[in-house]
Amino acid sequence: MGSQYAALRLVTLADNLEHPWSIGFLPDGRILVTERPGALNIIADGTVTEVTGLPDIHARGQGGLMEVLPHYDFEKNGWIYLTYSKADGQGLTATALYRARLDGNRLVDGSDIFVQDRYSQPGRHYGSKLAWTPDGKLLMSIGDRGADPPRAQDLGDHAGTLLRLNDDGTAPDDNPFVGVEGALPEIYSYGHRNIQGLVVDPRNGQIWVTEHGPRGGDELNLVEAGTNFGWPVVSLGLDYRTQETFRHTRARRMDGMADPLYEFLPTHAPSGLALLADNIFSPRWEDNLLAGGLASQRIRRLVVDNPDGFYEVIHDEELLLREIGRIRDVRVGPEKNIYIVTDSRQGALYRLEPGQ
Repeated sequence: MGSQYAALRLVTLADNLEHPWSIGFLPDGRILVTERPGALNIIADGTVTEVTGLPDIHARGQGGLMEVLPHYDFEKNGWIYLTYSKADGQGLTATALYRARLDGNRLVDGSDIFVQDRYSQPGRHYGSKLAWTPDGKLLMSIGDRGADPPRAQDLGDHAGTLLRLNDDGTAPDDNPFVGVEGALPEIYSYGHRNIQGLVVDPRNGQIWVTEHGPRGGDELNLVEAGTNFGWPVVSLGLDYRTQETFRHTRARRMDGMADPLYEFLPTHAPSGLALLADNIFSPRWEDNLLAGGLASQRIRRLVVDNPDGFYEVIHDEELLLREIGRIRDVRVGPEKNIYIVTDSRQGALYRLEPGQ
């Protein structure tokens, strides 16, 4: 298996996983993998062990158990963070953040530390990506929830946002909308449709996201505090059914709303995003982004440059094109290899490593 500037080898670490969603790494080398129907697994040496003690998960459509992320200081506190679709008992759901300690193969001392402010019809656009920033804050994405896209323009609604939280789920005092009348203090940026790729550069704190457009309009964005990314008022995509301008969209660009840094063409359906900092594959791959794709069934290797202070993607290479199916998550492991899970009823965990 090869690529521009790098030879690659793909290794299967575990298979027969039901719609695996997210990958997390423990300090001792074990790997955490969630399955959307509601399972959390520990994978080590080819053995898959299910973890008990999870919250009550409402799995329907795109909802279920989604992200897993250990605390950055896991060796001292044992905290694991999960995102999932939480039911209100009346047929509605919300994106929730659950924190618990990993004790052997079970979760203990668990509780919801954040639940989005408004429950809505289940099934679509939960977002749910998590990432730590260098200052120890937790980023969390929430999708627009599908049925009412203009929620993403309402600072009094968590839908369609990227949140910045303390590690206990509360809002930091220095978030951009703290003290703004009618705004929720957890919001860091808004106007997002459904962020499902999120990575933070540990060297400088830059926040990179990939998000789904409607029909087309899939985006790569570099997020800064307080930015409005425009959805659904601004979009490069079209309506799924009519293939015409989306009903809530007024323009492709608008003052006061950030343009995407890059539009994926053709449609990519992005999910999972990794940054190749200090990579082991090729000097030509240094600082590249790897953006997984669901419908496209490939990874896009993106070369980003900023010679004049403005970031732009100057090269886009397809990897694993339709070789393993729908790419749900892409991560760089502690030893710098690339880890991937595929979204299917018989999904798998793979390691992509340098080849000969």
